[in-house]
Amino acid sequence: MAIEWRAADRQLHLHNAAVSYLLRVLDNGWLGHLHFGAPLAPGRSYGHLGAERFDGFSNRVGEPVPLELPTPGSGDYRVPAFVVEQPSGSTVLDLRYVGHEVRPGKPALPGLPSTYVEADSEAQTVEVTTRDGPSGLEAILRLTIFEGRPVIARSVTLANRGSERLVVRAAMSAVLDLPDHDWLLVQLSGTWARERHVHAAPLLPGRRSIGSVRGASGHEHNPVLLLRRPATTEEAGEALGISLVYSGSFLAEAEVEPRGTTRLRIGLQPDGFAWALEPGEELTLPEAILAWSGQGLGGLSDAWHALYRERLARGPWRDRPRPVLLNSWEGVYFDFDHPRLVEMARAAADLGIELFVLDDGWFGERDSDTSSLGDWVVDRRKLPGGLAPLAHDIEALGMRFGLWIEPEMVSPRSRLFAEHPDWAIGVTGRPRTESRNQLVLDLSRPEVVDHLETAIAGVLESAAISYVKWDMNRTITEPASAALPADRQGELFHRHILGVYELWRRLTDRFPDVLFESCAGGGGRFDPGLLAFAPQTWTSDDTDAAERLRIQWGTSLVYPLSAMGAHVSAVPNHQVGRVTPLATRAAVAFFGVLGYELDPRRLSDAERREIRDQIAFYRLRRDLFQGGRFVRLRSPFESDGNETAWMTVSADRRRAIVAHYRLLARPVPEVNRLRLRGLDPALTYRVTPWAATPGPGPTLHGGDELLTVGLTLEPIAAPAPPGPGDFSARLFDLEAVVG
Repeated sequence: MAIEWRAADRQLHLHNAAVSYLLRVLDNGWLGHLHFGAPLAPGRSYGHLGAERFDGFSNRVGEPVPLELPTPGSGDYRVPAFVVEQPSGSTVLDLRYVGHEVRPGKPALPGLPSTYVEADSEAQTVEVTTRDGPSGLEAILRLTIFEGRPVIARSVTLANRGSERLVVRAAMSAVLDLPDHDWLLVQLSGTWARERHVHAAPLLPGRRSIGSVRGASGHEHNPVLLLRRPATTEEAGEALGISLVYSGSFLAEAEVEPRGTTRLRIGLQPDGFAWALEPGEELTLPEAILAWSGQGLGGLSDAWHALYRERLARGPWRDRPRPVLLNSWEGVYFDFDHPRLVEMARAAADLGIELFVLDDGWFGERDSDTSSLGDWVVDRRKLPGGLAPLAHDIEALGMRFGLWIEPEMVSPRSRLFAEHPDWAIGVTGRPRTESRNQLVLDLSRPEVVDHLETAIAGVLESAAISYVKWDMNRTITEPASAALPADRQGELFHRHILGVYELWRRLTDRFPDVLFESCAGGGGRFDPGLLAFAPQTWTSDDTDAAERLRIQWGTSLVYPLSAMGAHVSAVPNHQVGRVTPLATRAAVAFFGVLGYELDPRRLSDAERREIRDQIAFYRLRRDLFQGGRFVRLRSPFESDGNETAWMTVSADRRRAIVAHYRLLARPVPEVNRLRLRGLDPALTYRVTPWAATPGPGPTLHGGDELLTVGLTLEPIAAPAPPGPGDFSARLFDLEAVVG
């Protein structure tokens, strides 16, 4: 790992054994981009990969010169990195190289989550300063390369070193120029209850963009773009991607210009954005993580998984095994009291569940979602003694106690709103649009952050609370802050997210031993920004096993299993009404942080026995399910979508869990062999089917056989009635044998 500066060529080369990133100071002082991808040998000049001679766009207007910090108005007609309005109204910039500094390690970003290192030897960072002389604007580019990881961390600070106000109207964290467009663009898109479905299409001339204007990253599009070559598979071929460590409104875009080159960019959503920079002020943009793989999409996921699990998530719970939980929501909704909750907890403890979570309805006078958000005081009608006696009674059963909160919201029918109506986001003189009977608190205001810290800390200090599910159930409408002047209203979305991060930082610092899980109406804010504070996220409100196959597959393209909350719920499923076998529901939910969403008192004796066995099976293999290398085998987005298969493998490749799911049973099944990946071909594995799913007894197979021939899943003849039926699952436990 090194950052090499070749003074004669004015070339910077960030390289390790897995990746190279090259840029060069062009003849006119601009930063040119040369290469991002496969590792290249150090000690060489690579200027020929870009524009060997470039003095600007004079007489070369519109040429696709690869640039690191492109700006508008000087002959580059592609989408820019920055648009900065000067007092004259012009947005033309001439950002020229001033100097650079290489340092060990990786600095933090002020007010923003970012990846980190635990020792300076893990990474090197170069900070390149460029300046536009007439305006005094500086753009400081930071690039970090990590030891052994095929990723680059990229961030930018815009600083006003001039004497007049500047207004930033577009600000991208990363721009990447590529020499061709022979790629498929892959995006993770959907909506509530079907988040992060995989969509892929060839790049075509013009612009293709995804993003959010909602004030949150959103259910609709995840802040990531992936590119793969047409022949790239899960295990082979070239792929690259850009992921934004941010939780607010964003834009991610690919543009193919007329000569066939491609420009990727990702950053703050420019629609409605305007950030005033007074002389001496700075704006630091969110971090973008660029990843490259020569081993297919699986290699790309490996890179993001390891980085986000090990060097984005932080705190004591980063590496701890996460407890199996029961959430009260789908079991009782708002209808509970202290004795009823203890009864549920007692039934849960009998199943082996380790954490009981009280969801919505414990505060204010909240018997429905029409009131009380913002009033973080216990409802004594339901819990006369408060939270402390309830937590005590649950801990006496051998479990921990957890709680649901939604601190970023306020109900118009609440004491907080009656006292501080101006604390809710909205336009003065216009009605506020309610969603789920609630409004969004204005966390761009420090006094709101202070109040929420005090209120939530008071709750967490009132009882033995070990876990918090932090929800966010609506996005922003009528974006305006009563605390911002008219000429700074365009700063609201970003200032609000900075306030959200500040609240998360204060509470996670203050309560480091509490396991925080983020949530946003399900998976509406499943992004790297919040993963820096909460090591796990509620993946989706949709807990149907069939739907979760697509959701969890898509999520896994970027995020590790340790980040995915995955629960078994009652049937008929509360989101889609589907009835699936209990074993299948568990076989899907195992791949993540396991939980249950049901009332255990209503289970039959047979269901109780089955769930006890599920939890015992999971707990013995929790390290694999939460921390193993996740390998995707058969996609629910390909062919007819009837099959899905994946597996998780230990770091030493001696243990693995393989899962195969089939939605609909079909007559006279064909021979079905599932070729595995990630195993050691030199080892022999004992393959044992999970007792709850159909399959023969333990058998021995060579790793080479499993990798090249595969694991036989279906008998040649049709199974005898009743057979496994629809929505079936098979799990196989693999363990290397000695001798």
